[in-house]
Amino acid sequence: MRHRIVVLGAGYAGAIAAGRLARRLDPADVAITVVNAETDFVECVRMHQLATGQDLKPRPLREMFAGTGVELRIAKVTGVDVDTRTVTVAAGGSTGGTDEIGYDTLVYALGSGWNPGDVPGVAEHAAEIASRPGALRLRDRLARLAAGQSVVVVGGGLTGLEAATEIAEARPDLDVALAVRGGLGDTLSPKGRAHLRKVLAGLNITVYEHTAVTGVAADRVTTTTTDGTIAAAVTVWTAGFAVHPITRTTGLQLADSGQIVVDGTMRSVSHPDVYAVGDAAWAAGSGGKPLRMSCASGTPMAWQAADSIAARMTGGKLPNAPLRYFNQCISLGRREGLIQYVTADDRARPAVLTGRLAAGYKELVCRGAAWGVANPTLGLPTRRRPTTHRATHPGAAAGSVVDTSA
Repeated sequence: MRHRIVVLGAGYAGAIAAGRLARRLDPADVAITVVNAETDFVECVRMHQLATGQDLKPRPLREMFAGTGVELRIAKVTGVDVDTRTVTVAAGGSTGGTDEIGYDTLVYALGSGWNPGDVPGVAEHAAEIASRPGALRLRDRLARLAAGQSVVVVGGGLTGLEAATEIAEARPDLDVALAVRGGLGDTLSPKGRAHLRKVLAGLNITVYEHTAVTGVAADRVTTTTTDGTIAAAVTVWTAGFAVHPITRTTGLQLADSGQIVVDGTMRSVSHPDVYAVGDAAWAAGSGGKPLRMSCASGTPMAWQAADSIAARMTGGKLPNAPLRYFNQCISLGRREGLIQYVTADDRARPAVLTGRLAAGYKELVCRGAAWGVANPTLGLPTRRRPTTHRATHPGAAAGSVVDTSA
């Protein structure tokens, strides 16, 4: 009987892990199934573009996995039972119900979604761009706005910066504002902050710094500033992401964030037949700091998990390359960008790349990330190896994650 590897989620991390496993292992020994709710691969790093009316290239998962031997199951995951080694999915159709999928090795890559938190009115009135349905709903709302109406983006992280600048560039007739809890770009270098302010000023974006949003209504947000409110025909909430809630029902060891705690090979520290990658995993990077939720982390985590599973199943050597960051890539509309060079543990260095060159660099990173899903071994020759009796011994040494600059 073939060893059953089930991959939950076909975002960047899940799709890359599945494809890499298919190119590492002999299909006579291994059956690989990917479970995903959508039929297409979603470029999450481009949701701000989708929200502003830009059309993205369709990327059907069946075409991306064609010829790999990976079986694609389009279904919504509703539960994971690590004791019986089964995954429950919605059966679909008019009758509803559920189906069960058994596994011998599980790769959990369901990622994260937006987090409305406990701020009143966010869930009811705010828009999100953490998912394609959310970005499409926001696209429709923005298209209905008349000139002079206001849009407030809440959150000063990379998602908030990209959303605010993309909206302001695409719709210069709107009154766009950005509300940030701390200082604008306070994790960037002085040069990075200066360029960010210059671009936002050029796009006529009003910035509210040191402003916590305490409530969202249909036409305004309530804040901690002296004024107390900011007019908002549309509020875009980017102030946090949360792991899929299924993790808390699995019985796996979790961090406080709800992420699955993994070792250096991306294997669960409590259940050795489960691996987790991407936003769903809590993994230590350089200096012991947890990796941030991002494509920059998810891609090398996927490489690490796939290569570790393959090594354990074929008696090969576990990978042992340290993970480190090189830069943060921020698009500021289609014509501007900011590449902030960082230390191995993601702290800003003095050097930055700005302007059109930075925008082009970010575009190459986005294209490269999508290409990597269809080419999980980076175009290098691969050999499908048969499994051995040493497949999954629990005492295998832990490695760490490979390098990325995305």
